[in-house]
Order: sequence, then structure tokens, then C-alpha cells
Amino acid sequence: MHAHKILNFYPVNIALRNKFSKELRISKVLSQVLINRKITSLSEADNFLNAGIDKLLDPFSFEDMRKAVNRIKQAQDKKERVMIFGDYDVDGITSIAVLRNTLKRIGIEPEHYIPHRVKDGYGLNKDILKIAKDKQINLLITVDCGTSSVKQIAQLKERNIDTIVTDHHQAEGIPLPAALAIINPKLKRSTYRYRDLAGVGVVYKLCQAISRNILSEELDLVAIGTVADVAPLSGENRIIVKEGLKNISSAKRPGIKALIESSGFRSNNLTPTFISFILSPRLNAAGRMGSAEEALNLILSDNYLKAQELASLLEQHNRARQRVEYKIIEEAEAIINREVNFK
Repeated sequence: MHAHKILNFYPVNIALRNKFSKELRISKVLSQVLINRKITSLSEADNFLNAGIDKLLDPFSFEDMRKAVNRIKQAQDKKERVMIFGDYDVDGITSIAVLRNTLKRIGIEPEHYIPHRVKDGYGLNKDILKIAKDKQINLLITVDCGTSSVKQIAQLKERNIDTIVTDHHQAEGIPLPAALAIINPKLKRSTYRYRDLAGVGVVYKLCQAISRNILSEELDLVAIGTVADVAPLSGENRIIVKEGLKNISSAKRPGIKALIESSGFRSNNLTPTFISFILSPRLNAAGRMGSAEEALNLILSDNYLKAQELASLLEQHNRARQRVEYKIIEEAEAIINREVNFK
């Protein structure tokens, strides 16, 4: 027998609900939804519903942002060699793309490195010092990783290779690495008012600081990485995704246009769900079934014909991933049926 479901309703605040409905010209149902989200003032409610790109926070309110920007400007002036070290998931790939685009605009041609999911694992690997030395790197910038890479960053520092960490992962119970700058809203010491940025959101703030610009043209990639990483759609993330979906709808980026077309999706009503279930699995499949470089090359491509080829390849990878996952589910069900006595 199934247990009865008990529904607990949030207390109805009739006066506040009616005020929201009247002042914001929204339904009473939507007004109560806002109240359920602990929104209690008209300004908060209006911000949640209508906040635009002008409401994004100042990137220089990150404690180490000025140090990071000054070091990048130094690399620009001295024509030093810069490497971006990322991650193999969608958040990491979009982070590399956004930072690469920004550095190229100021005359830096960065190297990049994406670790292999199986061979390297997550974060700065044991070979990073050799990789950096072989490529004569002076400055390493991590994206979507680095906060826990204490040993590797210490080794880089010993060889006079500076590191800037951009990350959004917590570092509980371990010391912070000896990086020149750490830009991470989840650090206890962080002075940044919004803590829930995805890795690509943190990179976007660095790029804003470097260029002293909003960089609205990059918000499609920032939105994709944010939704793919299941970051909460509140605060700055909500603005980023709202504005980014407009860019995705206009499909100005050849790689994104090709990816949408190869998926067979036929609608102009693009939502975060579209990113979660259409774009993200295809971009993620590259790192799982082939090389994450294929996904990066797709979103960086400015040649539509080449983008179509790469999108087709990612489509194949995604179908292969689905077959593998289906087989895993079948094997798991067989084990359960064979070994578990539900009686």
C-alpha cells in the first residue's frame, strides 16, 4: 500500500500578495510564488522578474581581481606566454572559450590545456609543471578548477610560473594554494556578494574586469556553462541566463547554430531546459566519448561549414553515449533482479 502524500503549503500572505499583484501587474498566483521564494519587498520582486544586464555586480569587488588583471596586463605588455587550464565538462569548455576570446582581443594568444577525463582526471594534474615548462609558459590561468591544487601550484611557483585561479568549488579543510590571485566566490574570505556563480560565471567576471566592458556577446556561452553546471538561477545567474538565451536564439555563433540544427530542435522558444537537455549533453559527449577539444573547437569556430562537421561528430558521440548508458541501466537492472529479494 502506498503512503498518503502530505502537501505542505506555504502560508498565504494576502496583503503582500495583493500588493505585488497590483504594483507589478502580475497574477496573484505569481505573486504568491515570489513570496514562497522569500521575496518580501517590491524592489526584490521587480529585480527577480525584470533585472537586466545593468544589475550585474562590479567584478572588482572580488578581493584579488585587481591583482589578476594587473598580472594579465603585464603579460600583455611583456608578450609573455599564457596558458589556460580548464576542465572537460561544459562549464570548463565554455570557460576556456570566453577567456580565450577576451585575451585574444587584447593581443594575447593563449595556449590551452583540457585534461582527459580518464587519463588525467579533474584539476591540475601531476604533469602540469612539465607541460608548462615545455611550452615556456610564464602565466597559468585555471578555469573551473585550481582551488584544491595546492601541490601543483606550489611547484609552478618554485619555477617562477605565476598562477591565477578562477574557480567556484569550495576548499573545506585544506589550505589555499600559493597562487598570485584566487578568484572564487565560495571562499570564506570572499568579498563578492553573490556566491553561486558557475565556473564560467567567475571567468566572465574576470573578462569583464580585463576589458572594462559588459561583454554581452559572450553571454550565450556563459549561459550554457551556467545551466549545464546546474547552478541556481538566482541573482547574477538569472540575469546571465536570461540575456544569454537571447544570444542563443539569434544564433550568431556558427558553432551554436550548427549544434542546434544538428539536434533537430525546431523552436524559437529557447529556455534553460533547452540548454540542459539539447545543448549540454551534446557538448559533454565530446569529453566522454572522444575529446573535449572537439566541443571547444565547435564553439570557437567561425566557419559554418566546419562547425557543421563538428556538430555532426558531437551528435554521433551523443548517440554513442546514450547507447552506453542504456546498456549500463540494463546491466544494473539485471543485477538487481538477480540479487535483490524485494519480498
